[in-house]
This record gives sequence, C-alpha cells and structure tokens, in this order.
Amino acid sequence: MTKCSRCEQRKAKRYCPALGNSLCSLCCGILREKEIHCPPNCIYLAKHKPYQEKRILEKKETSPSKDFAAEKDISKDERLAWLAFHIEAPLGEYAQREKAFTDKEALMALEYAKEKINKGESLIHIPGRETGPKNEIGEAIYLSMEKCRYEKEIILPGEIQSYKKEEKIKCIEQIILSVKFWAKGNFEERNYIQQLIARFAKIKELALKKKVLTIT
Repeated sequence: MTKCSRCEQRKAKRYCPALGNSLCSLCCGILREKEIHCPPNCIYLAKHKPYQEKRILEKKETSPSKDFAAEKDISKDERLAWLAFHIEAPLGEYAQREKAFTDKEALMALEYAKEKINKGESLIHIPGRETGPKNEIGEAIYLSMEKCRYEKEIILPGEIQSYKKEEKIKCIEQIILSVKFWAKGNFEERNYIQQLIARFAKIKELALKKKVLTIT
C-alpha cells in the first residue's frame, strides 16, 4: 500500500478528491475543512461533519458568571468593541435576509473564521474546479476581520491601527460565548440572532438620531 501523500509515513487508506491523491486517516482528519476545501460528496466529510458539529455545540466554555453576556465584556475595550462590530455585522446582515439562519449556523460560521485566523492559510481547492468558500458567512466574517482597522476619534499620524491575531481570537471567542449564552442549548432557534438584529437596529436608530442632531 502506498504512503500518505502528506506525511509520507503512514499508509494512505483514503483517496482525497480535493488533492487528487491519497491520505492516511490522521492527515485526512487534520486537513479536513481546515486546509482542504472538501467537496460535499466526500464520504469522509459526510461521516465527520455531524460529529464535528456535535463537538462544537457541546464544548464547555468558561464564563465569569451564569448570566454573563460576552458583548458586555467586549464593550469595555473600545478597540475590541469595534472589531466585534465587524465580526457580528455579516451575521446580522445575513440573518435578516435568511429567516432560516439559526444560532447553530452562526456558531459554525464563527468557528470557521476562528480556525482560519488560527491557521493563517487559505484552503486547498479542488484542481480545475471553481468553488466558493465552504462556509459563506464564516468567510465573510474572516474577510471583515482582516479588513477591520481601528481609528480613534482624533486621528493623528500612525493612529490607524490593525489588529493582532491574538486580539482577533480573543474577540471571536467572546462572541462564541455570547452565542452559547443566548442560545441556552437550543441552537436550532434564533435567540442569539434575534437579539443581534435588535441590537444592530438600535445602533442604526441612534446613528440616525445623531445625524439629525448634527444637521440642526
């Protein structure tokens, strides 16, 4: 039996359509949906996805108190609050368009973006095939974080700041906590999504009032 095309050590027992080559089961698990853009019809992806989602949903998170809402903690830091806005904005916009979008899908999108920030690598695409991102909203969150820059109210030379990887991870982990707090174990509903939409509507309302006051 041939050796794994990735590690070149273990026996290659799985054919990977994305790479056009064979992998050992360990490398398949490590690369799957992290570095490899797995096609939907891959049998190993189909077997793995429900298990991975279950792991994410059941993962125990630590929070300061039982009534902890993560966005309150983020709001204490102006830099992180600005980044959090750019993380949640794609979620809010998509959820308003797609009424079937659930807290579970929001959580998976955030986990996707977190993984991509952690890896700092693009996915390997299937040769010769045009494919979109495996998680459309997760990709939108990732791109929004990458483009986000913090600007102070009084701009001085060098005051436009980019975010460190550690800040991005910290912020997205807090928002993941928020999703789990609002979902209260019922991820097929839209408890987090509804409060997110309401919060963004309030921000928009306040912004419009501010504009009116400025004009008068």
